[in-house]
Amino acid sequence: MTTIHAGGCLCGSVRYETLAAPDRVTICHCTFCQRATGSAYMVEPIFKCEDLRVTAGEPAVYSVRSAGSGKMVHVHFCRTCGTKLYLTFERFAGSCGIYAGTFDEPDWFDIPPATSKQIFTSEARHDSILAADLPSFERHAFLNDGTPVEPVVYALPHVIGRRDG
Repeated sequence: MTTIHAGGCLCGSVRYETLAAPDRVTICHCTFCQRATGSAYMVEPIFKCEDLRVTAGEPAVYSVRSAGSGKMVHVHFCRTCGTKLYLTFERFAGSCGIYAGTFDEPDWFDIPPATSKQIFTSEARHDSILAADLPSFERHAFLNDGTPVEPVVYALPHVIGRRDG
């Protein structure tokens, strides 16, 4: 069954649709995502690139090397208003991450523990609240060689404390 959900930029020049439910959802607390969203973290539903269709306009692309993996990350954005719409990745070829707030209905998808995670919690703001029951990782969920990292799963919401330094 096809699940179509639309979104786009602030000015409406670039529009997109996703054609399926996300494969997984990442809540990322890294400083790149903080800066890119202007917020404490990014909620990023991840789709197969074939399940994303740009329906109006053509996004510009800014490419940057990830401080976390050393691989290229491609930020697709509206050249008119600057809204960041989605990411594609050298490290995860064939996958794209949507900036959740750009969906017309940004809360249409669930964030289930079985297919979701919180990453880069070591870079989270000191007052961030990590969701209970979601796997949490200080950095990535996998090392660069593909080795999985053991997550921490909090039974209750967990507040990140202030760091000295």
